[in-house]
Amino acid sequence: MIKITVWNEFKHEKEIDAIHRVYPEGIHSCIADFLEKEQDFEVRTATFDMPEHGLTEEVLQDTDVLIIWSHALQKEFSDAVAERVKRHVLSGMGLIALHSAHYSKIMRELMGTTMTLKWKHGEQENLWCIMPTHPIAAGIPEKVFLPQEEMYGEYFDIPRPDDVIFVGWFPGGQVFRSGCTFTRGRGKLFYFQPGHEEYPIYYIPEIQQIIKNAVRFCAPMTGERKYPENQEVRE
Repeated sequence: MIKITVWNEFKHEKEIDAIHRVYPEGIHSCIADFLEKEQDFEVRTATFDMPEHGLTEEVLQDTDVLIIWSHALQKEFSDAVAERVKRHVLSGMGLIALHSAHYSKIMRELMGTTMTLKWKHGEQENLWCIMPTHPIAAGIPEKVFLPQEEMYGEYFDIPRPDDVIFVGWFPGGQVFRSGCTFTRGRGKLFYFQPGHEEYPIYYIPEIQQIIKNAVRFCAPMTGERKYPENQEVRE
């Protein structure tokens, strides 16, 4: 059983009617709903307004894969909680960062770069699968067409990924590394660009399948998670 925590600010959905109509129970609930249909997944949700943002030590110890969506409250997110999440990733917890969570404190801490990019509202996107043999691409067609999405474009200031699985192309000619994996310590990470809050991206079957595949890819191997430390070797 893979234990998943889906984290979301849950701000836009409560404050903006148009976004509430798309995700009336929040982006986190939409994602949790399709993940809960998998027999090997156990899912909980957490949001910004919960004590310690819902990401307590106890919750993270009981989480195999953390999925995060953030946007409006990047600066307000607790430094201490971001450091806690980082420690758990380094010890083996998987992390999936969705859309604007690229700029979260968690991702900037783990990546060590500015995580900046170009963006523009109101575009279409062709999401091209350029690494069809990767486990995250299992069952995904060569191209997924997204009729509405926010454009994210290069230069995307990220460290060199382990793998680039998806590339986004937009009508203005911009391209973007839309699905990338990284390894930090013992933890596996996946950054996935589609998911602007104004559009029903997380209802699209192919997007759901990519996230489900990513959970299984990022889940740690069975065994105790330990934070990497210097270790003396005694003969």
